[in-house]
Amino acid sequence: MVPRRGPRGARPGVILVGPGAADRSRPRRWPTPRGGAEARAFLPAAASGTPALAVTAPPPIHSTTRDLLDFIHASPTPDHCVAEVQRRLEEAGFVGLDEGERWALEAGRGYFVVRGGTILGVRVGTAPAAEGGLRLLGAHTDSPNLRIKPLADVRSNGCFQLGVETYGGLLEYTWFDRDLGLAGRVMLRSDDGELESRLVRVDRPILRVPSLAIHLNRDIREQGFKPNRQQHLAPLLGLDPSPETSDPVGALRHLLAGELDVDPARILTWDLSLMDVVPPAVGGQRGEFIFSPRLDNQAMSHASLVALLRAEASPATQVICLYDHEEIGSGSATGAEGSVVEDLLRRLCESEGPGAETGALPRAIARGATISADMAHAVHPNYADRHEPQHMPRLGAGPVIKINTQQRYATTAATAGLFESLCKDENVPYQKFVNRTDLACGTTIGPIAAARLGIRTVDVGNPMLSMHSIREMASSEDPERMVAVMTRFLERAKLPV
Repeated sequence: MVPRRGPRGARPGVILVGPGAADRSRPRRWPTPRGGAEARAFLPAAASGTPALAVTAPPPIHSTTRDLLDFIHASPTPDHCVAEVQRRLEEAGFVGLDEGERWALEAGRGYFVVRGGTILGVRVGTAPAAEGGLRLLGAHTDSPNLRIKPLADVRSNGCFQLGVETYGGLLEYTWFDRDLGLAGRVMLRSDDGELESRLVRVDRPILRVPSLAIHLNRDIREQGFKPNRQQHLAPLLGLDPSPETSDPVGALRHLLAGELDVDPARILTWDLSLMDVVPPAVGGQRGEFIFSPRLDNQAMSHASLVALLRAEASPATQVICLYDHEEIGSGSATGAEGSVVEDLLRRLCESEGPGAETGALPRAIARGATISADMAHAVHPNYADRHEPQHMPRLGAGPVIKINTQQRYATTAATAGLFESLCKDENVPYQKFVNRTDLACGTTIGPIAAARLGIRTVDVGNPMLSMHSIREMASSEDPERMVAVMTRFLERAKLPV
């Protein structure tokens, strides 16, 4: 039987999940191939004269994976990610809290707090926090990218360009020759002097960072690709029809004003990022892979959110902490080094939550734990020697427990044992990662949050490839596994001492 083909323009073997021409807010739903009501991958027909391979219909893609791709597509920046999390929490009945007001929190109810690119979601326990303890899930909303400078307009050799700087440890070469849009937050001033904050998203290929032809760069084969961040990363926005005349408004302001339908004079400043406009996809011969931007770390933000929404209320107070600024060290008011989580927990435990009492937070922490979730390094089949030989996590083989004796990860034997036990409860396979002894180890929010709160913590993540590329890669099976383990953790009434 010849498999049914996908729509015109779809690549064989790949599921496209992204914006339609008429509706940018909803993913495309391609027709289902013959051979299974839930089969989602499209297999190419055999070439004429070539014996067809004996293949079975691809297994169904789990709804959690499809939802993850929708989530990432809706979240091109931390601000958009927070807005998407907030939307989903509100749909589930969670109530937003104003940090400047007094709170009256009820047992079993859900609430959330937004501070910039950070959002905290909490379901108050059916027991006072000091008695039921805390179950915290931590992740981060930001990803490495190119960010637009405040005075961005550059006119050079008949072209409009935008000045950019790097955010986090991105792989710069992956941003060349890509179809790029932009997204972020714009600050406006009204006629009466009030400030207005608006999210903007230009989800079409308006920008490109072109590479230099090899004919003009013969040394690249011997010396490698070494772009200068100041000179070579500025994307082209368009052609300059009048290079001899000045433009007091600037090309970027004109663009933003058109997208927001406002007078350019109202635009004050912005926090804008470049983004790959190609939607996330499921690919591989049998739909084994996810190809997507921002898997690090929106995949773990999504898992934390889904686990909170899926979990039933329990005596423990359940909290998700989705921080900003992890990729640049977490040292900000909205990062893991900031006070936002401690402020929330102290108010909940000691003043405004059910059964609140002075000094309750240390007791709640003593009865609690944190799962710090950030994506992990899978073994790369082309670079297997970069991994410690006994600790080589594989794509699709389950969540990874991350361990480092220098406490670059906060995992201890006790917290690793807790996570392993949760995996066994859910029949989820798990793996362990230790960096090569002769390579420096990265870090994440786990040690920072653990040190600030004094709470026992395990660092985990789903395995992936191409971390910090503009487009990353992971298994389509692992998202649901992580959600299942996180949900079990949130619902667990008592933790081992």
